[in-house]
Amino acid sequence: MKLTIREIAVFGMLGAVMYASKMIMELIPNVHLLGVFTVAFTIVYRKKALYPIYTYVILNGIFCGFATWWIPYLYLWTILWGVVMLLPKRIPKKIQPVVYMAVCAAHGFLFGTLYAPAQAIIYGLSFKGMIAWIIAGLPWDCIHGISNFLCGVLIVPIASVLKLAERKI
Repeated sequence: MKLTIREIAVFGMLGAVMYASKMIMELIPNVHLLGVFTVAFTIVYRKKALYPIYTYVILNGIFCGFATWWIPYLYLWTILWGVVMLLPKRIPKKIQPVVYMAVCAAHGFLFGTLYAPAQAIIYGLSFKGMIAWIIAGLPWDCIHGISNFLCGVLIVPIASVLKLAERKI
């Protein structure tokens, strides 16, 4: 996966856009465009989408602190990327938005569950403690999943603009 200078610049900017969008939307808990960008970048850049995704993760650590909350970010976005990579490349245009919105929503609904194993290891939680932690976060995961679904309407337009920009260059 050798990168060109242009790709390094583009992926750096896309990672920065992810981070900036998160900071702008922090006023509304669990509502953000990170899943939208992760899915859109994966549709367009496939394996190389990991570059802007991890640029975001590193920026998040730099500006918000490399604390224990950050450790699950090392795998959480990769899971969403991996699911999108497993989807067929040629999904019929009519169902693309719904499929991508559903995948994005599922990641939001499962965010706390995916986050929990790392927290259990870090804080020495038992399996019951981890389940309690997941249950306590369910209201936030519901907000996260619903907002990811609604924001997911932007996935196809963002991917289309990125594909157009790639063709023009």
